[in-house]
Amino acid sequence: MYSVCRILPLLLAALTTSNSSNAHDHKPILKGPYLGQPSVGLTPKAFAPGVIATDTYLETEVLFLPDMTELSFTRTGGKYGQNTLLAMHYKNDQWHWKTIPSGEASAYQSRFSPAVSEIKEIAPFKDIPVIGYTRSAADTIFFYVLNFDDGSGHLSYSRRVNGKYQTPVKMSKAVNKGKYIAHPFVAPDESYLMWDAEKDDENTPDIYISFRQPDGSWGEAINMGDKINTPLYEQRPKVTPDGKYLFFWRGDVKTREDGSRYVTGSPYWVDAQIIEQLRTQ
Repeated sequence: MYSVCRILPLLLAALTTSNSSNAHDHKPILKGPYLGQPSVGLTPKAFAPGVIATDTYLETEVLFLPDMTELSFTRTGGKYGQNTLLAMHYKNDQWHWKTIPSGEASAYQSRFSPAVSEIKEIAPFKDIPVIGYTRSAADTIFFYVLNFDDGSGHLSYSRRVNGKYQTPVKMSKAVNKGKYIAHPFVAPDESYLMWDAEKDDENTPDIYISFRQPDGSWGEAINMGDKINTPLYEQRPKVTPDGKYLFFWRGDVKTREDGSRYVTGSPYWVDAQIIEQLRTQ
């Protein structure tokens, strides 16, 4: 299998693209929440096949604004070139492709996923090589650092007390297991934390979850099971702002006839009740 140290930078670049496009393969009328897709159950499915998830291009994760009126993702390959930001907005019960003026893609994308630079100027993060982060409703920041060469790194958090962020606390070994630990997502109420990581003896990442315990500690990392995790790459878990669905990215690395390699993948979604099933185990 292809090392995750190559695929992670590629996806990180896709999520910080400065390109935008108004070109689309087709423009179907999409009515209703979630692009009018039939409600998905406890078995993950590719999201909006043929519209967002395709077999032709590489698509990254789907991100929603808090009010669920806009979504964004990036697409790579073919006429889209490198890391092209695409977006849709929801109005009058219909989804429409959104025009993003050239040169404004990065600013637009920051509405969905604030850049790390937004916290790099805040003490105590200035001297920490933060790669990415997630924030709870109480403004607790959970972040990760990662050495792409050997996969070492960890998740940490910092609470905001009286308007100031406290010295970060490295999370326990219950959470910080394996290598290439990345892409945390914390529930708004901090009742659970999800992320992706590789086991020491594997070369592709799985998605894990830890639940907050009654004493305030974090429970042992739980692999989210074979419905979510496969021999492919599963990364970037996020629950939608309305709490209904878990979205994540699933992909693979393939080899061309000339020996060169490329990444394929698309966003998947599943009913968020799968989290509650794990909570009761």
